[in-house]
Amino acid sequence: MAKPMDQDIAQLDVNGSVEIVLRDELAHGDALIGTIAPILRHLLANDEHSVFSDEIIARVRGMMADVARQILTELAIAAGNPDDRDHSPDQVSALVESLVGHNAFLAHVHALALEWQLTERMQARLGLDPVLAPLLQALIASSDAAVASSAMALLASQARFATRQRRMQLPLSELPGDLLHAALLALRGHVGDDPAVQPAAVQAEQVIRGQFDESRTRLGLISRIVTGMGGGATAALAITHAGVGIFVSALALASGQDRDMAVLATNEGQLARLALALRASGLKPRMIEEQFVSLHPEVALPLGFELLGSDQAAALLARSASFPGG
Repeated sequence: MAKPMDQDIAQLDVNGSVEIVLRDELAHGDALIGTIAPILRHLLANDEHSVFSDEIIARVRGMMADVARQILTELAIAAGNPDDRDHSPDQVSALVESLVGHNAFLAHVHALALEWQLTERMQARLGLDPVLAPLLQALIASSDAAVASSAMALLASQARFATRQRRMQLPLSELPGDLLHAALLALRGHVGDDPAVQPAAVQAEQVIRGQFDESRTRLGLISRIVTGMGGGATAALAITHAGVGIFVSALALASGQDRDMAVLATNEGQLARLALALRASGLKPRMIEEQFVSLHPEVALPLGFELLGSDQAAALLARSASFPGG
């Protein structure tokens, strides 16, 4: 039998309206979000066990180190040493430390690790393909050549994402633009005022920026596809139809949240945020219940949730934390 989000929610007739209860639950979720960045930094530095799973910590550490190694490789190439790819662990660690100190960068990498964890969970429990979800399959078969082409590009990108997550890799070319800039600032900080290395650093940065096209990243492709669906984008808010990647992007776009926050909303500690985000996206309570059955089958929506309007849900979210790890 499904349990309510919180024992207090089952007593609405005593403790107040569903809006008050959800606001309190959201505040609790905000408090949890505020602890994520410092705990992650501590665990990445100390190799300790905690409520954060070993898998997530290992994946975050692996992706951070992969980004650092790519930066050092481009620096070596620019310095005329293209075969120098066996980078010093101290150099890698120094760059990772700089990246970990950037809240948004750390939050994004954490969100990618959580997204992949959810993707694997959906595959194991519901048989949802981690690469080719039903919605993407339908878009590939579209009679609109542009839609079909974009969907094929996303299929290839999603397949690469799956492979790279299994290897704990994160290409510089897949970062959001502002986070690529943060990575390049880390490069500048790594080089410092050393005149012997600065010219190579400048050249490496130019090369990295010149090769970057955010519209061709996996997240860029998903955003363009979901936006292009117009009113049909509601289909992207059904996780078993859209797949995790498209679902999360659609949820972020429809509810006005940052995508990394939308990923975090799928976590067990953020149930009120997920319910509010789905309602703010315009979904009817019945469809929201269906998403909870897929994501958290043991959890029931709070009594009276169907009375909460989408505008009320959006207002509650707007007063909540706006960015994970901030």
